Formats: sequence, structure tokens, C-alpha cells
Amino acid sequence: MSDAATPPSVPGFLPPDAAAPGALAGVRVVDLARVLAGPYCTQILADHGADVLKIEPPGGGDETRGWGPPFDAQGRAAYFLGLNRNKRGCTMDLTQPAAREALLALVAQADVLVENFKTGTMEKWGLGPEVLTARFPRLVYARVTGFGADGPLGGLPGYDAAIQALSGMMSVNGEPDARGGEPLRVGVPAVDMVTGLNAAIGILMALQERTRSGRGQFVEVALYDAALSVMHPHAANHLLDGRVPRRTGNAHPNICPYDTFRTGSEPIFLAVGNDRQFATLCQHLGAPELAQDPRFTTNAQRSAHREALKALLEERLAAFECKPLADRLVRAGAPCAPIQDVPAALADPHTAHRGMVVGVGEHYRGVASPVKLARTPASYRLPPP
Repeated sequence: MSDAATPPSVPGFLPPDAAAPGALAGVRVVDLARVLAGPYCTQILADHGADVLKIEPPGGGDETRGWGPPFDAQGRAAYFLGLNRNKRGCTMDLTQPAAREALLALVAQADVLVENFKTGTMEKWGLGPEVLTARFPRLVYARVTGFGADGPLGGLPGYDAAIQALSGMMSVNGEPDARGGEPLRVGVPAVDMVTGLNAAIGILMALQERTRSGRGQFVEVALYDAALSVMHPHAANHLLDGRVPRRTGNAHPNICPYDTFRTGSEPIFLAVGNDRQFATLCQHLGAPELAQDPRFTTNAQRSAHREALKALLEERLAAFECKPLADRLVRAGAPCAPIQDVPAALADPHTAHRGMVVGVGEHYRGVASPVKLARTPASYRLPPP
């Protein structure tokens, strides 16, 4: 890496006439983030046209490059590949003064800076939000943290699974105690992903406000806050009547029938949200009398008698194969689905129809942006750097 006397070689932003298509064309982003929440945020921006420069430390870069197997032919882990497309990249050792000067030159041209260093790191380098937003008044400075900068847990590092445990998320995930269940981590990094989404939303809010005020601002999103924000309906239930949420397996705490049910083949997931849908389900199972049973006429009654209802439904479901039944029910207006694994979901004809698996070049494939804009859709231009 360069010493203090020799500035590092850093690519600049694209000229305006080379801006990518998309709703965020012309928005320039300095991406100092690594691992998941920050890179997911900046990939959202990049997919929709922002010019994102991903800056990694020398000596290995973003640690998710090594979070495998699997690895691609260049030795990059799938974990890294899934979060960093549509970005250009370089390395900079920000412990060195020359690198910090080079970074400042980039920030002078940028609209957004995103980082998730340990709290205080950017301030130690003289690059904290107060310094940069004073020097560059239009800059939107976005920081992803574990717990925020202050408070009882302020400044501490945060990791998805640990915050799932701390936020109550694990306490409501898993089989009930009666079945020998224990709290379980959600099988995807839900806290990191929702933090990345909130960071992208916050950045877009700040950019929108800048069109009125002409000024950028500091955006902070903490994993802890984001985890609490998605604890619905468990948090709402507790705040209303003090109940302590419990693990219910696949069953919903407020809605019934909303659970997995045995059929004559593989299990089906029923997601019946109202009385009309329940009547439709019963009709298609050849048991219309269940919809008239006083125990099951309303959602509140069904929830109070959920074990009896599940037993009665599974008696009827035993006569049906899952996938043909699921297709008939959902088309009739009773929400449900077979339980697919990841390969089946990615190969599903509707996945193809929605364009949800995309490629760049010969070697990169990934899951597409779920945001479908009519005039300025997402585009997939660059493989991960």
C-alpha cells in the first residue's frame, strides 16, 4: 500500500454522460461498508443506477470474500458475491494519511458515504460525520452500527445472531416448549437484511429532503433498533395486554389456520386470514360444515380452538396430495403453498417469470432486485469487484 508521500491509485466516479440507467442515475456513493447490512444497502442503490465505489482494506478486503465454501473460480465466496454486484472496487489503507486524502477527494464528488466501522473509528481518522458533513454540506453520511454510539450498549459491536437473541426474535422462533423446543435463530440473517433495507430507505429520505434544503445529513441505522422494529405482532401484543409471546412453531400467534398441516403427501402451509378464505378452504376440502361450527366461525374462535381445528383439517387433508391441492386452493382464494427448498424456489416458473434470477457475464448469477419500477427499472451491469 502507498506510504504517506504517494497517494494511492483510486478510480474516480463515472462522468455524467456514462451514468448507468435507473432511478438513482447520477447518485455517487462511497461504500466503506463490509459484511452484510452495509453492502446490501449499497447494492440496492447500485442496482437502481447509483455509481458505487466499494473501498476495501488491503490484505484480504471485505471478510465475506472468505466466507465459504462455495467459492467461484476467482476464489470469492458466494456470500460476498450475493451482496456486491454493480459496484466498482479498490483498496485503501485508511490508517495512512495519503489514503485518507484520496478518500476526501472522492467524498468531495460524492452524494452519499456509507460505513459500518466500529464506532469511533472514522472519528479517530478525522473522517467522522460532524467533520465530513461540515466540510461537504450536501453529503448524506450513513452509518450502520450494532447499537448506536451511546447508551448502555453504545459503541459495542453487533452481529445478526446475537441481536436476534437479544431482541426477542429467537424467543418466538422454534417449536413450543411442549414439543421440547428451544429458541432458534431465524435461518436467514434477518436483522442484517432489514438493517440494510432501512439504511437504503434512510439514505433515500435524506436525498429527497436535500432537494428542498440543499443540505445532506447524518443517517444512522442500528441493528438493535432494526431488530425491534420487525418484532410484529409480538411486540404489539405485549404492549397492548402484557402477554409474554411464546414459541408456536409454524403457527401464527394471532391468526388461525395459519400453520403447516399434514396432507396425503408432503405438508402444506395454510395462510388463511379471514372468514371468507376459511369458508373457501372448507368447501374445497369437502367439509363446509366446519365453517359453520360455532368454534370456528371467526378468527378469534378459531384461535381459541386451534388444536381441535388442526386435527379436523388434517383428517380432511389426508385425502389430498399437497401440490395439486395447493394450486386449486390458492386459485380459489384460500392462501396456501407447498413448502419448497431453495433450489425449487429458484427454479420455480414464477421466479423466472418475475425475472428474479439474473446474470452478469458468463459467471455471475444472483437474486434480482425485488423493486420493479416501470420507467427506470433496476439493471445488472457489473459483477462483484
